[in-house]
Amino acid sequence: MTPPHAANSAAARDIANVLHPYTDLQAHQETGPLVIARGKGVRVYDDAGKEYIETVAGLWCAALGFDNERLVQAAVKQMRELPFYHGFTGRSHAPMIDLAEMLIQRAPVPMSKVFFANSGSEANDTAIKMIWYANNAWGRPGKKKIIGRVRGYHGITVAAASVTGQAANHKAFDVPLPGFIHTLCPTFYHEGREGETEEQFSARCAEELEKLILAEGPETIAAMFCEPVQGAGGVVVPPRGYFQAIQPVLRKHDILLVADEVICGFGRTGNYWGSQTFGLEPDILVCAKALSNSFLPISAVMVNQRVFEALAAKSHEIGTFGHGFTYSGHPVPAAVAIETLKIYDEIDIVGHVREVGPYFQDELRRRFRDHPLVGEVRGVGLIGAVELVEDKAARRNFPPARKVGPKLVKHGERHGLILRSMVLDSIGFSPPLVITRAEIDEMLDRFARALEDLAVQLRREAIAPVA
Repeated sequence: MTPPHAANSAAARDIANVLHPYTDLQAHQETGPLVIARGKGVRVYDDAGKEYIETVAGLWCAALGFDNERLVQAAVKQMRELPFYHGFTGRSHAPMIDLAEMLIQRAPVPMSKVFFANSGSEANDTAIKMIWYANNAWGRPGKKKIIGRVRGYHGITVAAASVTGQAANHKAFDVPLPGFIHTLCPTFYHEGREGETEEQFSARCAEELEKLILAEGPETIAAMFCEPVQGAGGVVVPPRGYFQAIQPVLRKHDILLVADEVICGFGRTGNYWGSQTFGLEPDILVCAKALSNSFLPISAVMVNQRVFEALAAKSHEIGTFGHGFTYSGHPVPAAVAIETLKIYDEIDIVGHVREVGPYFQDELRRRFRDHPLVGEVRGVGLIGAVELVEDKAARRNFPPARKVGPKLVKHGERHGLILRSMVLDSIGFSPPLVITRAEIDEMLDRFARALEDLAVQLRREAIAPVA
């Protein structure tokens, strides 16, 4: 089939040359891309000039929106002064030093040092290697297994994909690697039992976690990775008391806790860190995305003093800490991140989310929880999801082959919305944090129209099923 795009158009050249992430590569050869040309505020525009509200801030990223002259100028200034330098063999530069200091000052619990990478995946891979390295330093070479959670997402490099708990990231890639295990997803909507309260479900999650630890052997378990809110897994908000129930289990067995704040950090949940919203006390904290408003790639791994001392001792024994990236702490992304953090402070981004977040959550529930296609509406702060179901009473999702979530995404595009369909046809919302109430209303109005178009399409398919 010939792609429906003009010869030599951007779309046709994309089809001819680009291999896309998270895409049905064969189908893409026929359908082609949506080419985004520019952005302003909470909106982006395609190469034909059509305007869209970006409901997921790109990929949970652009907290300040899609244009910011201060960030542009921070990059330009740094490009002129020192466009590149590295951190290997004790070299350093001011942007890396300043940014590390700012992150330590803002950490939700006392942290000692910051290591920089270029993406959340790299940062989580780094955390895994640090954990293995530290346990070798502590004389525990057998304590290496890593616990993730079903539907958790921690990236797609080999080790990060292994701690991730999603089938699409595992199938045909030969991951998880040995030594990566997964515990129950804390989704009360699907996993809660009849008559069980959220607190009871949280206690059961902790019991299941301890059973897994005991079955594997506590002496073999090194760490557990947790997102405060599971983002790409469908915006799974932990039930009441969840982290208060599981953290004592981890401490009991001397298992490190890694908080993956790649999505939740920098105000998304209504506190600076998701760890503060849900009471996590991590040994290691990973962040990225909103760290630089995603204008340039950068991520960070913060470690506490205990972990740092182990890394330092072992590196001294070996002669070096043999891990790092050419672009670790690259001065230009670091300078943009510094300016980003300054802007967050100046505009009180957390205060803004606390003001508009409850409105967003209330409106999302009021408008959509009773819709016949909606099973659950959930979220906190400025992150949320609407989960589509085939049978509302039975909480039964649509068969994946029907691609109901992707169909809604296409209806959204027609109504000027960029949507994200995730696990179990959960439609995620994570708009730029600078969004206003009026823009929230407009976003949800458009979503309502797209959802009604989906309902009409599904009724037609039921009358005349597609062969």
